[in-house]
Amino acid sequence: MGIATGRLALAFSLCAGSPALADDVADFYRGKTITLVISVGEGDGMDQAARLIARHWSNHLPGKPSFIAKNMPGAGSLLATNFIYNQAPRDGTVIGAIIPAFVMQQMLGGTGVNYDAAKLRWIGSSNKSNPTVYVWHETGVTSLQQAKDRQILLGGTGVGSNSVHYPMILNHIAGTKFKVVMGYRSAPEVNLAVQRGEVHGRAGETFNTLMLNSAALVRDRKLNILVQIGDEKERGFDTIPLLTDFAPDDASRQVLQLFSDEISLGRPYIAPPDIPADRLEALRSSFDDAMKDPTLLADAKTIRLDIVPATGARLEQTVTRMLAIKGDVLARAKTAMESDEETKKPN
Repeated sequence: MGIATGRLALAFSLCAGSPALADDVADFYRGKTITLVISVGEGDGMDQAARLIARHWSNHLPGKPSFIAKNMPGAGSLLATNFIYNQAPRDGTVIGAIIPAFVMQQMLGGTGVNYDAAKLRWIGSSNKSNPTVYVWHETGVTSLQQAKDRQILLGGTGVGSNSVHYPMILNHIAGTKFKVVMGYRSAPEVNLAVQRGEVHGRAGETFNTLMLNSAALVRDRKLNILVQIGDEKERGFDTIPLLTDFAPDDASRQVLQLFSDEISLGRPYIAPPDIPADRLEALRSSFDDAMKDPTLLADAKTIRLDIVPATGARLEQTVTRMLAIKGDVLARAKTAMESDEETKKPN
């Protein structure tokens, strides 16, 4: 057999094998249930979005398995991430919708990290929205400058969460006086604490979630948003400064940019390491298809969820680039996240 003939035969065999691989995936998933582990509490904006996406995802996955949601909040998404990495079956029947702060936790040597983000399998991201730091309007605080002059209490859900990270970063680099009140189990619990006056505000809630759950509070200016974290400003909120705007020098700007780059991971869906390649590809391609489903897009619009998807391959590239950062920038970022201003929530 000549070289050209051999190549043609190989190409034919690969093409012929593709339907068989698809059939294998369909046979595996048919009649099964996929557990979707969600790293936030029930009722959180990310929880609502993940449940909506799961309802449509099944229609695009070979075999059309059903989805069941399982909330696993705690330790700033580390509880769910560690579960996916270490305990979940590696056969494609358990996947996670995880806030991506766990990548930075690994980079900075945070406690409770029992995973390697480089070995997790990245399926795709549904949307990207900038996190915020806000305070209740009755505080009278309307700018980050004022948070440098007085102590502001913010509710926190766990040492690995953005509700703790962002206040500490701002304290170390921008000179604010935020104090984190720890012990809240979920973001909705912190939101209630803000409205009760138990704490002054919170950090980490995205604009997408704010507009889903608290649009009236934003519209009526009950919440004063002091800063947003991202590589560019959220559409419609151009007057609110970016985290990087508060860098006192170029070295500090590089550190703050690292945290801003994390936001480009959006709201990712991940699978455990070593999932069979054909099932990973099916999960990725079906997720991409679901993101273009007119019915899903219509349902997303009803809960003010902007679908701005990213592919699993793109997420892998971003994580690889982030994990390659070393040296002084990483050391300064680690120092910036050290928490020395926290307390326990009232009983």
